[in-house]
Parts: sequence; C-alpha cells; structure tokens
Amino acid sequence: MSKSKSPASTLHVDSLLAHGGGGFDQATGAVVPPIPTATTFVRDESYELRNPGHLYSRDDNDLFLKTESLIAALEGGADSRLFASGMAAIAAVARLVKPGGTLLAQSGIYWGTTLFLRKHCARNNIALVEADASDLEAFQDEIAVTRPDLVWLEVPSNPFLKVADIAKIAAHCRQENALLAVDATAATPLILQPLSLGADLAVHSATKALNGHSDLLGGVVTTTDAHSEAWGLICEERKLAGAVLGSFECWLLLRGLRTLSLRVERMNGNTIALAEYLEKHPKIQTVLYPGLASHPQHALAQSMMSGGYGSLLSVQCKGGREEALKVVGALGLFQRATSLGGTESLVEHRFTIEGETSGIPENLLRLSIGIEHIDDLTADLDQALSVI
Repeated sequence: MSKSKSPASTLHVDSLLAHGGGGFDQATGAVVPPIPTATTFVRDESYELRNPGHLYSRDDNDLFLKTESLIAALEGGADSRLFASGMAAIAAVARLVKPGGTLLAQSGIYWGTTLFLRKHCARNNIALVEADASDLEAFQDEIAVTRPDLVWLEVPSNPFLKVADIAKIAAHCRQENALLAVDATAATPLILQPLSLGADLAVHSATKALNGHSDLLGGVVTTTDAHSEAWGLICEERKLAGAVLGSFECWLLLRGLRTLSLRVERMNGNTIALAEYLEKHPKIQTVLYPGLASHPQHALAQSMMSGGYGSLLSVQCKGGREEALKVVGALGLFQRATSLGGTESLVEHRFTIEGETSGIPENLLRLSIGIEHIDDLTADLDQALSVI
C-alpha cells in the first residue's frame, strides 16, 4: 500500500479511514456516528432555522458531509457528493453536456455506462463519439477534431482492463476547454487519483470496493474545484433531482470505508498472484490485467498507480463460449454474480450479460477477486479449468 498522507490531513490515509474520517461523535461522544433519520428540521419563532444548514435531509445530512469529506480527502479533491448509485453519479456528470453539445467517451468500458450514454445523448440531441482511449494519439486527435464539452474515461476499463494516459489526455482537454471525468471504480482512490493527474472530476460506484460488502447501492463524484460552474450544476442535480443516498446506506458506506486499506491490500495481492498464475495456465489464452509486464499499458499503469493495480481481471479461455461456460459452471468458491469489489470473489461470463452488440469475446470471463485465501482461489480456478 502507498504510505502517503492524505492531502487534507496530517494522518496517514490508513488511520484516517480506520477512524471513519474523524474521531468520536461530537454531540454524543459515540465512537460510531449515529444514523440520522429526520427528513426535516424545525425553525424558531422568528422562522429562522434553529440549526443553519439543516432545512431538509435531501441535502442536509451530517452523515453525508462526514462521508463526503473523507472521500474528498482520499481523492485529493476539494469536495464530493454522494449519489443513490454509481449510475446516478454518472448520469449527473453526463447531464453537464447541454443539448447540441458533444460528449467523447472511451469505448469498451462498462456496458451500463455505454448504454446510458448512448440513450441519453440520443434523447437530448447530444453528439456522442466513442473512441479507444488507450490509443493516445488517436484519442487526442478525436479531442482536437470533435472539441467535446465532456470527455469520459474509465481507468482501468471494465472488462478489458485498458489504461488511458490521464495526464496527457487532461492536457489536451484543457487546450480544447473540455471537462475530463474519470471513472476509477476498478482502482479505488488508494491506487489511482485521477484529480492529481489533471482530471476535473473523479467518479466511483461506491457500491463496489469503497463499500466492499455487496450490501448497498451508492455513487460519488469528487471535484478539484468546488467553485466551478460544473460543480455547482452537479450539486444542484443531486439536491433538486433527488438522487440521494439513504442515511442507513451512507452509514454502511462509512463503515465499509473503515476497512478499505486492509481490503484493497489483500485483494490486490490476491489478484496479481492469480494473474501471474493464470498467465502460465495451459487452458488460458489471454490474461487482461495491467499489473502484468505483458500488458500493453503496463509501464503507463506503473507510472499512475500505487500500491497495486486493482482487484479486477479478465481472462479468455482457450476455446469459445461453451468452454468458458463450462469453467464458470465448475467454479465452487467463486460466486456467479454481477458486480465487483466485494469481499467475496465473483465470476461473470460477460457475453451472456451484454450480448453480441457489446463486442465482448464469447470466451471472456471477468473475475472480481476478493479477500479469500489465495490457495483456495487458485485451487478453485485450477479444478474448474480442468474441465475443458
């Protein structure tokens, strides 16, 4: 794990996380913060708020503020906003582009993001351009030609684990006055901080590793500039459109964040070990993971990431769809389920999920690696691969 300190604190990030972004609750002395359940707040006889800043819980929630402050510190950002899901956070950023504008999105990313952007842009007269961001020269040309209002990256990408050069793309975005948003869900802020590389916005599905326990939906957006017009619109989107996280879900997220450092450390160690093992396995055609020296963007990933490369990897089995599904069916410890970043290891046959129009190879399996013992994970994969 990286041993750097949080930009917003004198504490090491591990300590900041362990204490949930702060010490005991000031009002009660509780070590764990309470779950606020009130939806509205009273005024005094002069109709002044008894507690300034507490009008209605859609935006005025002390637990939101505590959790957002912690995430902003992890990102090295100025401010964060929580949303009801990762897709709600993505939608809020996408809505920064006005009708008649242009959005340039990395191709080959999470299918849910791609599908939403296609439908959203088609409905709102927004030009959507999709291009391979790992081809830096071609992507920079797209920025220069299309002059987008917003550029959307996913680093590393899901499920192909491609890595885009955030710093160089950010420089081109500034030249064209384009906003740059980076979804770094698969990495977590402990591994990759897009804002430090020049991105304007960092986005995460908090459903995944930030929470880490597969028991809530949540999303978060963090900015470098809390006074920008774009950030004002995102805050307004959260408040007025109402895509807010519930208080209990926020409490669960903050609890999950307390163990983020430990979970990321174990998951990263498991993932690189499995990637190296699978790369040598006779039944595996290709391993897609930026931590491997064989990965096309390995050197770039090394320069941008610290403490590991994330807990997501994809493999292509030798053979086709039939062989891949046989392996999936034979796995015992790996659970056959959608999502990533939890304590349990998951496997997906992405072609079944996304279909032919997505461009996913039929023999591709996406693995989300959890915190189980590495020997058990290796043994499960080994016995499953033996069936083909």
